[in-house]
Amino acid sequence: LPTAPAAAAARLCSGAGGEAEAAGGDGAMLRHLARKLRASGPVTVAEYMREALTNPGQGYYTRRGGVGESGDFITSPEISQVFGELIGIWYISEWMAMGKPNTFQLVELGPGRGTLTEDILRVFKQLASVLSKCDVSVHLVEVSPKLSEIQAVMLTGGKVQPNPEDKSAYMEGITKTGIPIFWYRDIQDVPPGYSFYLAHEFFDALPIHKFQKTEKGWREVLVDIDPEVPDQLRFVLSPSRTPATQNFIQPEETRDHVEVCPEAGVIVQRLASRIEKDGGAALVADYGHDGTKTDTFRGFRNHKLHDVLSAPGTADLTADVDFSYLRKMAQGRAATLGPIKQREFLKNMGIDLRLQVLLQNSGDSATHEQLLHSYDMLMNPEKMGDCFNFFALLPHHRLVHPDKKDKSDSKPPLPPVAGFNELLLK
Repeated sequence: LPTAPAAAAARLCSGAGGEAEAAGGDGAMLRHLARKLRASGPVTVAEYMREALTNPGQGYYTRRGGVGESGDFITSPEISQVFGELIGIWYISEWMAMGKPNTFQLVELGPGRGTLTEDILRVFKQLASVLSKCDVSVHLVEVSPKLSEIQAVMLTGGKVQPNPEDKSAYMEGITKTGIPIFWYRDIQDVPPGYSFYLAHEFFDALPIHKFQKTEKGWREVLVDIDPEVPDQLRFVLSPSRTPATQNFIQPEETRDHVEVCPEAGVIVQRLASRIEKDGGAALVADYGHDGTKTDTFRGFRNHKLHDVLSAPGTADLTADVDFSYLRKMAQGRAATLGPIKQREFLKNMGIDLRLQVLLQNSGDSATHEQLLHSYDMLMNPEKMGDCFNFFALLPHHRLVHPDKKDKSDSKPPLPPVAGFNELLLK
């Protein structure tokens, strides 16, 4: 297992230290943006993020997708296999609590290198006897051609084939554990059915709009070319209200700087209505806040903070997830739990017990060290323990009996939701 450099922790919490990196790389994306800004004026931060991250030719994710030791950031599954294993157990415990339906789609949004899915599938294999009568399949929603190739190698050993244009999945195969696996560009393309959704460090990379309160009311923060310095970008305020200002600022807002991610809202609405219709659950793990933070937009390159406006397309851009907004956007179609801190969630899932077992089974001191180091990385409040959160969407009947009106105690109590309560596995 690669040891995560401590610098990886810098990506985790907004306001963490680390000097912004000097601009480097080729300036193709900057030249493209500069032309666009000169021709049509400033763009929203959302539009800037979309170009910098997913522009087909020069976007950061489309071209590089720097996850892992040699990339620009490291994620929890890259640090420790225990993380993914416990998430796998969460899905199985929810599947059991919901009466063991006979199909089980695992749908991951933005699966990175596929490490997390791999860890979850290992758990499914170990618990194959429990899942024996269940039809399990894996569905990955991935826009990056480069990352989907990496995922295919990791999860199938390369046993995949591209699909014709008229199929909803653009690629399919069989995992090393013998389960059908499919790739899609959009969550809409994933077939309906009983599904467990996973979004780990997915929402934080979606484009945000930024707003600033001024004496004249709310103004949107835009990106423009700096007239003083050729080909340098700068933030400016919109001269008047923009459509986004009208649509996204709540009348009861008390902060003076707000970030809103409409795409996250749309995806949560889709998840909530799918869960309402077909059952299942969604688990979101990300750094974020519950509607309290203001300016969290930042860039990462080579594990260091990087100026968001310099050398676009060469750095990862990210912003904290506003869980209060996600809750609002679920619009009551699904019940929500959390956010709760990562260390509480993992503790409830039995990480301490799992660590003890792994330590007892580890022969050499290097593995021993690595296990303790990765546990500290995931659980230490100063590292990932406090700034990562878990948030779940579940069908209402999972938390409240549909016929609560009759006050008799004939109904057995519903099993608690693991992670948000202590895990009780019979």
